[in-house]
Amino acid sequence: MVKSMTGFGRFDGIIEDISVTIEIKTVNHRYFDFSCRTGRGYGFLEEKLKNYIQAKISRGKVDVSLTVVYTDDSPCIVEVNNSLVDGYIAALNGIKEKYSLSGEITPTLISRFNDIFTVRKQPADEEKIWRCVKEGCDNALENLLNMRIVEGERLKNDILEKAGNILELVSKIEEKSPETVVTYRERLEQKLRALLENNTFDDQRVLTETAIFADKVAVDEETVRLRSHFHQLEVTLNSNEAIGRKLDFLLQEMNREINTIGSKATNSDIAHIVVDVKSELEKIREQIQNIE
Repeated sequence: MVKSMTGFGRFDGIIEDISVTIEIKTVNHRYFDFSCRTGRGYGFLEEKLKNYIQAKISRGKVDVSLTVVYTDDSPCIVEVNNSLVDGYIAALNGIKEKYSLSGEITPTLISRFNDIFTVRKQPADEEKIWRCVKEGCDNALENLLNMRIVEGERLKNDILEKAGNILELVSKIEEKSPETVVTYRERLEQKLRALLENNTFDDQRVLTETAIFADKVAVDEETVRLRSHFHQLEVTLNSNEAIGRKLDFLLQEMNREINTIGSKATNSDIAHIVVDVKSELEKIREQIQNIE
């Protein structure tokens, strides 16, 4: 199954008592490249998300944006600075004694000194948060992967169409290649007859020169290998694995073969066909850049 490296997925909902909003965007990249933005205090989720997503996406630039909010008030812990309370009580008693004041020192009175209290939220339950974020991530990933599959199918069909066009051009090269040798022999005979005028010339020499030329311009091996590469291209496109890098390699080999054919071409028609093949291969190369 061909997957594009371009996709987008989003989840926004409440899981248990936690509001999770997560967006995942992917674009093409040679390797797996991950970046993540989380709210303050949730940095511990970044590495977890990276490992979790990398198990499902092998290649591409992945950008994740995450927001986590508790929907109800999380419990708080109030701590009392007892040594400070002792100090305040001692000081108040000292004031009472020194100035002969009456009255009791009550908790209500002591509580007016705000600095004796430290209020902090209960430590976050990281395991629970990750469980909720992972569920949200699964939903976003499902949307993203579906988009990548749809786009990948479009890329596959486009590549196969262009591959079919190239194979038709290869057939034309195969048809015209023998014509090149015949034309060369006719021109060689004409030149020799013009040079020797009425004198006879060695037919065997013409055959030898023609055979040497035919061997130099023969493209049978290259066209056979090209067809083999295109067969492998079709097989690879139907694979369930990540195929982007393998397709890159196949395209390099195809370019190598068509360049060899171009270097052997002495026929202008074949030279023009080679240019057309290179143009189609470049279009395929651009599409392959976006395949995982």
